[in-house]
Amino acid sequence: MAKKRMVLEIGMGTDIRGSDSTKAACRALRDALWHNSLSIAPALGKPLEEMIVDVHIGVPRPETVDKAEVLKVMPYGKGTVTVVEGGLEIRNDEGTGSTLIANACAVVSLDI
Repeated sequence: MAKKRMVLEIGMGTDIRGSDSTKAACRALRDALWHNSLSIAPALGKPLEEMIVDVHIGVPRPETVDKAEVLKVMPYGKGTVTVVEGGLEIRNDEGTGSTLIANACAVVSLDI
């Protein structure tokens, strides 16, 4: 059998005032996943738990993302998280805080 890409989902998440990369990343993954109801695994006779989800996150400071927290967002399947530099951070007028935007891509595959 071989790993075969079935779905590509994209999302965006923010932390408006806290500049928390993990919070924004989790929200971005939720945005990508929660607008879909994937029935591809059962349609191919596979349980949902066999879905392989490779998550890619883009944030300004990749090292600040807690990958384990991001994985907790997934409702089922096996996953990996890769974090790269990306997203956007916008400082407030006072320079005391910022809004952080994360981008997420979830690549859903099955071993078929």
